[in-house]
Amino acid sequence: MTIDSGDPSPRSEEGEAAPTPPSAGRLPSPDASWHRLHPLSPLVQVGRRLIPLALVLAIPVVASQGGGHSQEWSDVAILAFAAIAGVVSWLVTRWRVEAGTLRVETGLVRRRITQLPVGRIQSVDLVRPGTARLFGLAEVRVRSGGSREGDARLAYLASERAEEVREQLLALARGDEPSVMAGETALARVSTRRLLLAMPLRSAVLLPTAAAVVLAQAGALLGAGGSRLAVGLTWGLVLVTVLGRQYTSQFGFEVSETTDGLLLRGGALGTVTETVPKQRIQALRVVEPWLWRPMGWAMLVADVAGGQRRQDEDRAASGRLRVLMPVAPRDEVLGLAESLVGSAVRTPGSAPPPAARFKAPLSYHLLRAKVSSECAVGTVGRVRRLTAAVPLGKVQSVRWEQGPVQRRLGLASVHLDVVGSSRAGVSLRDRSESEARQLLLDLPRLCQEARRAGASPS
Repeated sequence: MTIDSGDPSPRSEEGEAAPTPPSAGRLPSPDASWHRLHPLSPLVQVGRRLIPLALVLAIPVVASQGGGHSQEWSDVAILAFAAIAGVVSWLVTRWRVEAGTLRVETGLVRRRITQLPVGRIQSVDLVRPGTARLFGLAEVRVRSGGSREGDARLAYLASERAEEVREQLLALARGDEPSVMAGETALARVSTRRLLLAMPLRSAVLLPTAAAVVLAQAGALLGAGGSRLAVGLTWGLVLVTVLGRQYTSQFGFEVSETTDGLLLRGGALGTVTETVPKQRIQALRVVEPWLWRPMGWAMLVADVAGGQRRQDEDRAASGRLRVLMPVAPRDEVLGLAESLVGSAVRTPGSAPPPAARFKAPLSYHLLRAKVSSECAVGTVGRVRRLTAAVPLGKVQSVRWEQGPVQRRLGLASVHLDVVGSSRAGVSLRDRSESEARQLLLDLPRLCQEARRAGASPS
């Protein structure tokens, strides 16, 4: 299948170009270039909703031990209505690429037409939920640099066709011919054994475990054996859910470099192939939980511009933060970070002055800061070491901060903000006043130079 991005004018039966309508504002009439989704798409879309819906409807039936035929008929009517709605949605959905614009039309009562110029395409992701994989289907998610309403979804296409559509849309976004495929260079892959060992050692698992043990022991001391069992069962279910979700989403995770940016693949039951353009990466975070540090493991997370939750998306695929490497040796993680923001992220920065021991006695040994011509790097943390790096060309503002304790100790902090969350960016904490003032003077100039260098043709 080849996407037609050339002349959008209608064609006659003999193949000759038909005259163009005089009204430029009219919507193009349907022609042979329109495409439909896979015929099994309604089965996948409805199936993902029917399973939980059937479980909910089965609860009153089981509770009443099957009594009452009216309840059963109403349940069947609800399921039939959901199935019919899925079929109708498939019938009224079509898409094509015309004159450099991806056009998707859907909706029966409320008609929705999405037109996305290929030049505004930021990434094209390929998502295969577990239900879709059973039928060999995949969803194509086209993301733009604007609001989430401007994005387009093609759910679902045959897997081979979805791969082809993805490659051709990315080629059009680059300005290449649709037949030009981007080269791919493998950068890293997550070890399954390391992933299984690292997941239970994160604070997101250990802290709730400790809380559950404390509650269980308190229940035992109060003589509440039933509550102790309930706490154990509840926590066991939560633990299995959290670990299972992490494992299935990060199984087989690999990172590759292409012309369009970083290519992320991963998943056990459902797989995701996501493109993260390098120019959308606002900041990087190298996370080292305290139980990972003896093994020399780390995780790399990127703050991506424009990351908003899309309608009907799972939370793991919709946040601003993108995990570029779930767990890997620290040198491997730093090497990937260095290829994205510069070599300054690999070398440790300077320690704060000795006076900072009185202000941050527990985290003083981890505080570091460094500024180069490419990026700014700051390391913080009490138990978990967190190294944040931001390219100077992405910095939106530079802030000076000095609390009453810092003022008495002659200290100050400098914050570099980027677009998005206030937690993004880099904090150069507890520096001497003279160093902080100098950074406040030098950083705006360095940021302007970095933006000019990034804007100049290579």
